[in-house]
Amino acid sequence: MTDSIKVILASASPRRRQLLGAAGIQFEVIESLVPEQHAAGEPARDYALRMARDKAAAVSSRFPDAIAVGADTIVVCGNLILEKPIDAGDARRMLAMLSGRTHTVVTAFALARGGNILESSPVESRVTFRKLGDAEIDAYIATDEPYDKAGAYGIQGVGNGFISQVEGSRDNVMGLPTEHVVVALARFGVKRV
Repeated sequence: MTDSIKVILASASPRRRQLLGAAGIQFEVIESLVPEQHAAGEPARDYALRMARDKAAAVSSRFPDAIAVGADTIVVCGNLILEKPIDAGDARRMLAMLSGRTHTVVTAFALARGGNILESSPVESRVTFRKLGDAEIDAYIATDEPYDKAGAYGIQGVGNGFISQVEGSRDNVMGLPTEHVVVALARFGVKRV
C-alpha cells in the first residue's frame, strides 16, 4: 500500500526539514553521519552528487523498508568549492570572495531504498551578491549564521540581504531542490499529505 511508505530525511539540517515538511511530505529524520570529504580534483557537481548518494544509501541500509532522502549543498565561486567555514577567518574569506559576484549553488539529492540508489540528480541555481563592506561582513559573522552553511551564508536568514538576484530555485539555495525531490518521491509511490 503506497500510503505506508516510510520516508527518512538523511540530514539533520533544519532547513531541509522545513522545506520537505512544507512540501507536504511526512518523514522522520535520521542523520547519515557520513563524513563530507572532497576528493582532490573532483568537480563540484560530482562531489555533491556523491555525498547525497552516500548519505541516502547509508541511512537506507539501516532502514531497508524506507526511502531515504539524502542531499548535499556546495557553493562554487569561479573554480573554487566553498564548503562550510571552519572559523571566522574562513567565513570572512568566503564572503569577501562572493561580494559583488555571481556564484553557483549545487544541491544534489538522492533517493535510496535498501542501500540501493533509486534516483539522484544535481540541481543548480545561480546567486548574485551585491558588493559587501568589511564591517557588514564582520557584523554578519558575529551572528554565527555562517558556520553551518556552504559558502558561509544562508538565503533564509540575514544573509538574504546580501543577494541581489537568484536564477533558479531558492529552495535549492536553502539546501533542497524541493520540487525535484517531491516529483521523484511520487515516482516511487510517496504522496503528499
